Amino acid sequence: MTPVKSRESTRKIAYGAVIAALYVALTVVFAPISFGAIQIRVAEVLIIMPLFTGAAVPGLFIGCLLANIMGGAIIWDVIFGSIATLTGAALGYALRKNRWLVPIPTVVANSIAVPLILKYGYRLDLPLGLEVIYVAVGEISGCYVLGELLASALLRYKTFRK
Repeated sequence: MTPVKSRESTRKIAYGAVIAALYVALTVVFAPISFGAIQIRVAEVLIIMPLFTGAAVPGLFIGCLLANIMGGAIIWDVIFGSIATLTGAALGYALRKNRWLVPIPTVVANSIAVPLILKYGYRLDLPLGLEVIYVAVGEISGCYVLGELLASALLRYKTFRK
């Protein structure tokens, strides 16, 4: 491996690690609203990061996995909630040419997976349709409202512009 490729690989690993650490930190700091029937996971602001780097995909997956473990989630939430985030991040990266499309896969994946986990894993006694609405509103708040604020702020800097 040439020194240039080695530096690029190291940089991608570092970016992914920073995104994972931020995801965990934001989830833990905002734990009271990050878990439960009605949730707004502030860490979902980072779902916009595949717009800027492919390293965000594994970073978001690992961050979600660790946050769910640290938050005391059941195994089904750890596995399938993290897979939903991975799916959303990977598809968001594929859609990165249009910044407005990047969060859509995560909103959809989590709006399907999380209500099922809450209903059947945690045995919440809410109608599944209502749970889908609650999760979708929380995802839209984190991914779009906060995510677009973050994207707008980052795009002001030359480093983040394409």
